[in-house]
Amino acid sequence: MLSKSQARAFFLSGTGVCGLAFIGLTVDTFSRIPAQTHSDQITPEVIRGKDLWDGNNCMGCHTLFGEGAYYAPELTKVMDRRGPIFVRAILKDPQAMYPNERKMKNYHFRDEEISDLIAFLSWCGKVDLNGFPPQPVLMPVALPPGQSAVASQNRPQIFNQLCVACHTLEGQGGQVGPNLDGVGSRKTSEEIRRWLRDPAAVKPGTAMPKLPLSEEQIGELAAFLSQKKGATP
Repeated sequence: MLSKSQARAFFLSGTGVCGLAFIGLTVDTFSRIPAQTHSDQITPEVIRGKDLWDGNNCMGCHTLFGEGAYYAPELTKVMDRRGPIFVRAILKDPQAMYPNERKMKNYHFRDEEISDLIAFLSWCGKVDLNGFPPQPVLMPVALPPGQSAVASQNRPQIFNQLCVACHTLEGQGGQVGPNLDGVGSRKTSEEIRRWLRDPAAVKPGTAMPKLPLSEEQIGELAAFLSQKKGATP
């Protein structure tokens, strides 16, 4: 059994060691922050985007870095999950992207403000949060019977980021737009190109918005979709 003086010495030395360990871990944590947050990539655009995020109370509906509301999608990895085209389109006109469904308010952001928000969200997605949230999976997680994972993954990334938000293909996707199984039997590659360039010019009054796709992306999607012949079993 320890004497009072020994117990006091043990307590004080233990407290000192634990305190030094805590200080050391704190210093180490703070020293990692610049690298983990990529602070060198915080540009004026990122700062303006953060101001827009705060000023419009986006966290009142969305979650970022695990903080915020859970009414709307979590956005920490939104640029990996959806990409800049989808984010730009939905910030420009939420209702056009999801006719009669999307609840998001149209803030009427200017194009430069949307670019600033995209810069901010892109920076957020690069912050090292030690594996949180998990890296988005852009491929189907549930495959129809008899369908191989390899075949399902053979899709353009822009399709998995953008098109599946509204359309269904091979059992995965949204229900807003038409099912795309067998679309290659109904439309030629050139018809798909014309549709993707300007849906309203092909079918006035269509609910599908004109998306800011490059010619390269339009060609990639047209080539992919024109190969989809016949309905999926």
